[in-house]
Amino acid sequence: MHASSSISTMKPRAPDSGAGAPQARWRLWLPGLLVLFALPLFTSSPFHMHLAVLICLNIIFVNGLSLLSRTGQLSFCHAAFMGMGAYASVIATTQWHAPFLLSVALGVAVAAAVAFLLGAVILRLQGVYFVLVTFCFGELFRLFLLEGGSYTGGANGIANIPPASILGLAFDTKTSFYVLAAACAFASIALLIALFRTPQGTALDAVGDNQELAEASGIGIQRTQMFAFVLGSAMAGFAGALLAHYLGFVSPESFNQHISVAAIVMLVIGGRASVLGPILGALIMTPLPELFRSAIETQNILYGITLILVLKFLPGGLVGIAAKLRGKGGKA
Repeated sequence: MHASSSISTMKPRAPDSGAGAPQARWRLWLPGLLVLFALPLFTSSPFHMHLAVLICLNIIFVNGLSLLSRTGQLSFCHAAFMGMGAYASVIATTQWHAPFLLSVALGVAVAAAVAFLLGAVILRLQGVYFVLVTFCFGELFRLFLLEGGSYTGGANGIANIPPASILGLAFDTKTSFYVLAAACAFASIALLIALFRTPQGTALDAVGDNQELAEASGIGIQRTQMFAFVLGSAMAGFAGALLAHYLGFVSPESFNQHISVAAIVMLVIGGRASVLGPILGALIMTPLPELFRSAIETQNILYGITLILVLKFLPGGLVGIAAKLRGKGGKA
């Protein structure tokens, strides 16, 4: 593969069917999603509720990754921004005694600010070069956490993190936190649906489709990718802050490269060119690591095989299958 090739060359793009059809499809999908989000409330199994919480947080996480992917770039440091949101929120809560909402806002702001500074440097790169730099940045962030001393807890991490609490209402059980996580996941989906109804959202896809044509149309390539990188990283930071207050513990290994790879696999399986893709990817792939938690090597092999097979036989992901059956594009 030529080094200057972009990830957009891997992403199949079908002719759009117009604004009306996707809007009509989402009018059908949204009630179904609401029902789907409500189903875990009827389970009595703590394990199933735990999986439901993780699925919701992964939807937010992978939604952020999908933004940059739709501009033609692929980040291997997405977990680092999740970690920034988590650690910033935890430090604000445990050491500065900030309330939950303020600490989460700080985590999101830190992730977005670092993404802006990093993006100003690395978004000039394309394809393999961008992937390698983001991989290195992710490793540097993990090493920073390991050497962070009293602030990050080093390899031991930080424990005894207070649960989420809003206006005196504590989300200190799996069921109550699921309600919060599901609301946030649904909000992130609504945000992306609304975004891709705007000219800015159209610009994201235009850059991913054909950068030369997009630039000739007056779209700023770096500006558009910067918007996607910062917003996507902020969403990762948001997911990380929620995760930290849910688990009550964070450590550097909670945000290693394995987490970034898992997010990419979820995105590829679901479909990179659709808002529905991250939802499907999270629903399918989130339970698997929990089932194979005792065998990390098995997880890595599973991810590798899955990624190869999907890219080979289903380059449009699961959403692409439905698009082919409809004879329409895979975008939402």
